[in-house]
Amino acid sequence: MKIPYSWLKELVPGLPVVSELEPIFAQLGLPLEGVEEVAAPPAGVLLVAVRSAEAMPGTQLTRLTLDVGEHGERVIASGAGNAVGLPAGTMLALVSPGTELGGLTYGVRALQGVESWGMAASAKELGLGESSAGLMLFPAGTAKPGTPMRELWAADHVLDVEVTPNRADVLSALGLARDLAAFLKLDLVVPAAGPQAVGEGEIRVSLPEKGIRIERDPTQKLRFGCDRFVARTVSGLRNGPAPLWMQRRVTLAGMRSIDLIVDTSNYVMLELGQPTALYDRRDVRGDQILVAFGLRQSEVVRDLLGNEHEVGPEDLLILDGAQPEVSTVADAFETAGQPKPGDTVLGIAGIVGGDHGHVRADTTDVVIEVAHFDPVLLRRTSTRLGLKTDAVYRYERGVDPLLPERAAARLVGLLGDAGGQVHPGATVVGDPEIPGRIEATGEQIRALLGMPVDTDEMRGILSRLGCVVEGEGDALSVVPPSWRVDMAIWQDLAEEVARLHGYSHLPESLPTLRVHESNVGAEKEGVARATLRRTLAGLGAQEVVTYTFTSDEEAQKARTERPGVRLRNPLTADRTGLRTALYPSLVKAAQAHSKGDRVLIFEMGRIFPASGETERVGLLMRGPLAPRTDQAGVAGDFRAFKGLVESLAGTLGASFELRQLRGDAVPAALHPGIAGEVVWNGQSVGWLGALHPEIAQAFGLKGDTFLMEAALPLPGREWAFRDPSRAPAAWRDLAVITPAGVSYGEIAALLREHGGTLLESVEPFDVFTGEQIGAGNRSVAVRLVFRGDKTLTDAEVDPVMDALMTAVRAQGWSIREK
Repeated sequence: MKIPYSWLKELVPGLPVVSELEPIFAQLGLPLEGVEEVAAPPAGVLLVAVRSAEAMPGTQLTRLTLDVGEHGERVIASGAGNAVGLPAGTMLALVSPGTELGGLTYGVRALQGVESWGMAASAKELGLGESSAGLMLFPAGTAKPGTPMRELWAADHVLDVEVTPNRADVLSALGLARDLAAFLKLDLVVPAAGPQAVGEGEIRVSLPEKGIRIERDPTQKLRFGCDRFVARTVSGLRNGPAPLWMQRRVTLAGMRSIDLIVDTSNYVMLELGQPTALYDRRDVRGDQILVAFGLRQSEVVRDLLGNEHEVGPEDLLILDGAQPEVSTVADAFETAGQPKPGDTVLGIAGIVGGDHGHVRADTTDVVIEVAHFDPVLLRRTSTRLGLKTDAVYRYERGVDPLLPERAAARLVGLLGDAGGQVHPGATVVGDPEIPGRIEATGEQIRALLGMPVDTDEMRGILSRLGCVVEGEGDALSVVPPSWRVDMAIWQDLAEEVARLHGYSHLPESLPTLRVHESNVGAEKEGVARATLRRTLAGLGAQEVVTYTFTSDEEAQKARTERPGVRLRNPLTADRTGLRTALYPSLVKAAQAHSKGDRVLIFEMGRIFPASGETERVGLLMRGPLAPRTDQAGVAGDFRAFKGLVESLAGTLGASFELRQLRGDAVPAALHPGIAGEVVWNGQSVGWLGALHPEIAQAFGLKGDTFLMEAALPLPGREWAFRDPSRAPAAWRDLAVITPAGVSYGEIAALLREHGGTLLESVEPFDVFTGEQIGAGNRSVAVRLVFRGDKTLTDAEVDPVMDALMTAVRAQGWSIREK
């Protein structure tokens, strides 16, 4: 948040100089992100009064006749849009001849036959703001014509304060000043209160009686949307430029000066932290305002900038009195022939004003809205609509629920000073919740902070912050001020004591590590992921981090599920939704390196299919596993890729099995004949195989590409150790003849099932096809390793071999004798 130093200095007269503020703000937990020095306008920039403004025929220029004080009457030609039709007496900033500004020296020059004496300037041209849309204008009588502007717009420093989300109370000049005064033990000058209301106001207000539960959860708190609403009226205004002092503060705070009415509303928000809204009274029909939830059916509402937004039943709206008193907008529009909702919406509550009712240049009578809205409802609405305004930025963090009356009084007071006639009454409805009492003891706070702070000092700190502190001895009974909505538990009191006592007083001591029992083992998943990354990197794979976003076209090319979670404002056309599989990202990464000889990459990331968000690991290999150098390389075929995954499992101490997939069970990403199910520690976790040729062609990949995708976390198991067997192994070879469609995994599973406790392992070593075993058959030779507690004899191994051969024949297969 930006705030001029001079403003804070006015509220805290004893405030130190700017160069000493950085450590003070840091100790308050409000570090300064920067301090900008803003120079005063050059001496040759004068405030001058307009005597007449005449359009120059045939041009887009305006002839301005100006009263320049001691320089007499001067004429300039201006192309600014707001120069047309300026009322006599309006003051503007004139760069007089001989003045150097922005590296240029201004003089007298002829423009369309007019000897233009200098230049009328915008805020941006003067280096005082970002607005370049028109001239800087000021009310008549701001100063004597010819006065140097630097006398009224002095040099200043702008503090850029970092405000944490819980400290909504310091999103204003008064809030910051209040904290500084409490910390530095200085006097605080509170801004003028404004005329307090006497009697009822002219505007009737109706709040919604029906609430809304977020996500339709009946166990959640019923939210009514608005628990305080204040309406006051001011008439007889002459809208135009705001006073110079107000424009200066609003501009230095980073906002654009608009006109008297809008600037006054923004000024009160910057000063007190309370957003306000002003409506042209001509559009508040029936002198009534309705606060109501949106329609059952979506309705388009146009805001004051002309943008359209689709509101729904959970959006809180402000409407004029064209409709009878209702609790929901839907109730108001059930009768055919009545006005459309968009024609009666004054604004989307707490977020943005509507096109209907917005303040115009000819507005004379205004209705002032100052309200307290539910921060959760406003945050949801603003997020869904993509609207982040200065008002909702404050509301969603928590505005003082008792501030509306005071802010309304300050606002009508400023408009009254500008010539408006303030109606004495006010309409006040709603019953807001305020912070409750907090009980604590000094010993509790000292134990939490770990530093000695006297209980009486705690009372003084909390009192300076605006709390009502009661209790005797070591007891503290504290009622926080209404503006500290973040103070709810005794630990919050401890935080405030630490802030104002000073974190620098914390004693130097070694921290005591206390691990709650619920956190024991919480690091296991993170450690497992880190180990998996290191192991894959150790096997030669390189980690990649790709975009989580994808598009329908990419999903179609990769033959995966279309994204169901869509981005409201995608950055590019190829990143419109969240991905539903990991492998397309790896294939795209491989595509970027398609000219290379070797690609071995992996990624760990989240996917978002219709079945629910999940985390996966993906591995891709192209080209040789080990390129040829002075020695023979290692071909990057399916066996090498499978062996790589087996090595991964072995290094992690896991069992790995690959079961062949056929028919409809084959994932769409894989080649129908080279696809398997990954079984990790006995659980199915994903798939492995060759990329489908049509997908490879769609992505422009030539040659074989092998993929694995598995769910995380991978199933683990406890490490166990046992002594190696001292008995030697007994080997037997067996050649099983099966139809060509039978996989090795089916053969191995059958042999393990009937091998008993003596069978230690089954490993293939040869595959044969030929006329000798019949067409359509193949012979798979396996090595069977038997081991027992002692050296095995043929008498012990032969019965097991007989059982295995019997099982093979029972399956309809045969044994190759030679």
